[in-house]
Amino acid sequence: MDIILLGAPGAGKGTQAKYLEEHTGMVHVASGDLFRAALRQGTELGMLAKSYMDRGELVPDEVVIRMIIERISKPDCIRGVIFDGFPRTREQARALEAELNKQGRRIDVVLYIRVPEDMLLRRIAGRQTCKTCGATYNIYYFPSKHPNICDDCGGKLYQRSDDTMETARHRLEVYFAQTMPLIEYYRDQGLLVEIDGRREISQVTRSMIEALTMYAANATPTGDRV
Repeated sequence: MDIILLGAPGAGKGTQAKYLEEHTGMVHVASGDLFRAALRQGTELGMLAKSYMDRGELVPDEVVIRMIIERISKPDCIRGVIFDGFPRTREQARALEAELNKQGRRIDVVLYIRVPEDMLLRRIAGRQTCKTCGATYNIYYFPSKHPNICDDCGGKLYQRSDDTMETARHRLEVYFAQTMPLIEYYRDQGLLVEIDGRREISQVTRSMIEALTMYAANATPTGDRV
């Protein structure tokens, strides 16, 4: 089974991808991680991508697709892949489908973690991280017992420079402008399952696993309607 995981910044997509990977045995393939690894290792594709980035240009879809196809062709991906961060547009989705078809594969389910924008803003702009141990907090949802002090080690909490309300709002605007057409594309194909991302992490995970189980049993996954 090959699936795509969609969700705006702050939806908890990375966390859920990790839990799905542990539960299903599928491999989490995040485009951002592939880029960083390719650049760090100086691979042919990594250097090709770097040549575009150094010129201030977007890395062409065909280069990204080659990087992803190379990764999912490895033996550990035989049980399936959780695509994260790609595709981002309809054009990328069609390109991915064409390459998967060559391998006799297809996208089986698209899980969309849906969270209201006001909650996304608080999740992003409220994040704090401990400089000492890396523990994470949120001033709106799970603040530390003492302001700016880590409960675990007493270290100082800090906020990333891009985790401001203004920056968060801009990131969400870009995401929805870019991704909503892709969401509708998969909805039209009957592949989209909406997951209510407002709930506790474990509840979101359970809904996602239920959706995948229903698909595996040849039932139509319906997910949560929000």
